[in-house]
Amino acid sequence: MPGPVPSTKRRILDAAAELFARHGYHGVSIGELGRAVGLTGPALYRHFRGKESVLAEMLLDISERLAAEGARRAAGEPAAALDALLHWHIAFALDHPALITVHERELDNVPEPQRHAVRRAQRAYVEQWVEVLIALRPELDKPTARAAVHAAFGLLNSTPHSAGSLDRETMARLLHGMARTALVFPAPPQGAVFPAPPYRL
Repeated sequence: MPGPVPSTKRRILDAAAELFARHGYHGVSIGELGRAVGLTGPALYRHFRGKESVLAEMLLDISERLAAEGARRAAGEPAAALDALLHWHIAFALDHPALITVHERELDNVPEPQRHAVRRAQRAYVEQWVEVLIALRPELDKPTARAAVHAAFGLLNSTPHSAGSLDRETMARLLHGMARTALVFPAPPQGAVFPAPPYRL
């Protein structure tokens, strides 16, 4: 059976994510956004005060969804929790590459106090990962664990560039294996020397 028909507000947010990812926030007019969902510009104002409020609601929704599900998955035994967090984030990134692009690129265009709320939810999500990683690797201090988590996010959030190069299941396994290895494998000792690669970068 077909799923429920998305509300007009949800269709606007979904269309805005695709347009903002493709053309940038400043490259999309309110009229273009309305036309993407079959509305005139004035009709769109019945659902949002303007383009800023579309972006603000989109980014707050993404951040709160990530944090809420992250809190649920971070509970329990640390190794299983890390796998659960990885599966969740990878699925989100593969299913919503446009949202990942907008989430990373357009936050400065969100007015306060919504920007503060987005950053608060983002920090909560990062700290969920940090606590799980420290439980797995107690030798890490919080700044190091936090830096590792942000580095892993850079890998996982590469889906706007890499999605489509492999089928979804293969890509999900690749991202999971690479990110998990990067997070749990000990770093080389301080002062380690890395030989030059046998090829030109």
